[in-house]
Amino acid sequence: MSQIRISSFTLEQLTSFVKEQGQPAFRAKQIFHWLHQRGVHSFSEMTDQPKTFLAQLEEKCLIETLSIERRQQSRDGTVKYLFRLPDGNCIETVWMQYSYGNTVCVSSQVGCRMGCRFCASTQGGRVRNLTAGEIAGEIYAAMADMGQRVSHIVLMGIGEPLDNFDNVMDFLSIISSPEGVNIGMRNISLSTCGLVPMIEKLAQRHLQLTLSISLHAPLNEMRSAMMPVNDAYPVEQLIDACRSYQRETGRRISFEYAMVHGVNDSDATAQELARLIRGMGAHVNLIPINPVDGSPYSATDAANVKRFQETLLKLGVNATVRRRLGSDISAACGQLRREAKGGTAT
Repeated sequence: MSQIRISSFTLEQLTSFVKEQGQPAFRAKQIFHWLHQRGVHSFSEMTDQPKTFLAQLEEKCLIETLSIERRQQSRDGTVKYLFRLPDGNCIETVWMQYSYGNTVCVSSQVGCRMGCRFCASTQGGRVRNLTAGEIAGEIYAAMADMGQRVSHIVLMGIGEPLDNFDNVMDFLSIISSPEGVNIGMRNISLSTCGLVPMIEKLAQRHLQLTLSISLHAPLNEMRSAMMPVNDAYPVEQLIDACRSYQRETGRRISFEYAMVHGVNDSDATAQELARLIRGMGAHVNLIPINPVDGSPYSATDAANVKRFQETLLKLGVNATVRRRLGSDISAACGQLRREAKGGTAT
């Protein structure tokens, strides 16, 4: 019988489990505290629990811990981790330092099946979903290594978060709990390539996180060439879902836009983008792409990124250029995993 992944339980789920073991409910908060605030790796470290109960937990349950397979630190302070999971698969996590605090970019799947042409994460497809405990474990392992607290989280690493919906929702419950590291939803961003039914499902949760849409092109033919998901959920359908999400949650949406030389970086394309999202009060994050082996795409030069931004601003669209962090340490998602021997189960 496989062991129960106790570190993937939300506090509510853990309370039910503890009561099923014949223990008082208050022990759930204690265990949750050990797992998600103290970051223990073994049940023996839970010194306020009865030994007989700890023996039960040891027999039945698994604490999902990640080990550092590889660590790279950029000149700008960005740290990129290749973490090895309990089953031997590897994922990537990035620690970024900003003036407002430390941000961790986490993965939500081992690999990805979305097939975006400019992304290293999707080469080789999806191996499996990460559990809630494994996603949280990325943050705990990074904090332990850096000796600092995280203030912000972005679900923007390997994988499509909304393709692992239930586990990601449990992760958000765990990571925002006052009994754990207590990172507020307003300090969490979730990025999706545009799975419309899941965006609609997320809207019903009324979470106060920031939803980021990986748009990358305002026209269907252009976007489908870059992102196969657009064949299933065309631009117009995606934008309708975004507008509905805004109405339902009252939260502003951010659009991610990877600037690709000669593909989506013309003035005419900027004008189409402004027309598409007019009236949303949305923010556009322009991203000079990192080079990816095997991809036909190359980055737009800085001058063209600036022109594109200025066109959007003149048309009333709030647009900024993302600071390029970690370019000297294989910062594009999925590259470190691909480079690592034995980094994937495929």
